[in-house]
Amino acid sequence: MTVNELEAQLDTICLQAKAAIVAADSLETLEQLRIQYMGKKGPIPQVLGGMGKLDPADRPKIGAKANEVKDAIQGDLDGKKNALQAAAIAAKLEAETLDVTMPGTYRPQGRLHPLTSTTDRILDILVGLGYTVAEGPEMETDYYNFEALNFLPDHPARDMQDTLYLPDGNLLRTHTSTVQIRYMENNDPPIRVAAPGRVYRRDTVDATHSAVFHQIELLAVDEGLTFTDLKGTLKVFLQDLFGEELEVRFRASFFPFTEPSAEVDVMWKGRWLEIMGCGMVDPNVLKSVGYDPEVYTGFAAGLGIERVAMVLHQIDDIRRLYNSDLRFLNQF
Repeated sequence: MTVNELEAQLDTICLQAKAAIVAADSLETLEQLRIQYMGKKGPIPQVLGGMGKLDPADRPKIGAKANEVKDAIQGDLDGKKNALQAAAIAAKLEAETLDVTMPGTYRPQGRLHPLTSTTDRILDILVGLGYTVAEGPEMETDYYNFEALNFLPDHPARDMQDTLYLPDGNLLRTHTSTVQIRYMENNDPPIRVAAPGRVYRRDTVDATHSAVFHQIELLAVDEGLTFTDLKGTLKVFLQDLFGEELEVRFRASFFPFTEPSAEVDVMWKGRWLEIMGCGMVDPNVLKSVGYDPEVYTGFAAGLGIERVAMVLHQIDDIRRLYNSDLRFLNQF
């Protein structure tokens, strides 16, 4: 085969490639053409394979011609690729263009649920008093829910009729006091922590009870804390929550994890209303987390978010907080 014949073949390949590139209508087709004409098994290497029969003096001419054809084809490939990419971007922009003159679709602005807003309000007060917010798992072990909190083995709260036990032996926490134990295990005194969260009990649902509800508990442990510190803290907290003129009273009570313990009432709209429980942390609880009760004392208190929300917003039935009734929720 002569030099002229090989050059003619290369010119034909170039023309065919250019025509195919011009006709390509997608990046996928263009990539197939690149492989077809520029790949190792393409027509150009096949033409170069016939150079072995040429005179050595003529071989550089065919090599140079092949390079020219490759450059020409590659240039057309690059140009077509840029054009196709630009067209794709333009089509996407056109499809996604918004007509700002069209009327919008009205969606009512969301509001915080009364339980959420009440929780936030309480935590804002406690954080302002120097407390750190902590959270823990809702599925707990008997140890964290009862044993570490000084519940005796025969305590009624351990009964199947009061607590939701799981098949694996764990349970759904009945209070957020479990968070206090976990926090104390990982932090040295002094500590001040507030623990909000969802809790579960086997209660019959009615206007004032729910099997699922929310609590916030606070805990302070330091050297020299007394019941006076507890009373002062709760009085400031409750007056900030309900109003500065609020009357507060403490009634003796019992909780396994505090000693002495008390119920806290507030004078609300002319009558005493029970609002929370509290007490000095029992020495056994301090021992269970490795604190020395001869050095440290502490106090704890807890209240139900639903109860506070119902008092603040004059809600007559706890079930209204869970019905997702917009006629009710729109009031907030």
